[in-house]
Amino acid sequence: MEDTTTVPETYNANNLVQYKDITDGVITFPIIKVNDLEYKLDRIKNLEDHLSRSQGTIRQIIDKLTVQEWYNPNTEKSEVLEELCEILDHEPKQEIRITGSMTFDIRYDCPLDEVEDFDARYFLQDNLTLDSYHGDVIIESFDVEDADVDF
Repeated sequence: MEDTTTVPETYNANNLVQYKDITDGVITFPIIKVNDLEYKLDRIKNLEDHLSRSQGTIRQIIDKLTVQEWYNPNTEKSEVLEELCEILDHEPKQEIRITGSMTFDIRYDCPLDEVEDFDARYFLQDNLTLDSYHGDVIIESFDVEDADVDF
């Protein structure tokens, strides 16, 4: 479907308009540009839409908290919880900690004037990074415990 909106010649998004605003019982008459007012109205429409969808979600949750569902002794609570998570688009998770060891093999072109005093452990601790491509993984720390140099 094509957008065939016709903009009137008299329309100017930069015009100033004054409107009545009541916030916490205080009446004011702010002056703003038309395009700022349009932005406010669009935000209000989006908030109303979000509120409407949220109320629908709340109704679905309440429908699960009934004698036929949650309070039914023949109903598995885990099934109802799974349905509630599906309604909320929520994936329940448990944080776990993982510790381990890693083996690596690195080549480095070390400047000759640094070879004699080169400390591989400190070099790697300063230059090696550990990363994850999974959004739920947080690498809190890593440590290079040992590093051997072979010339």
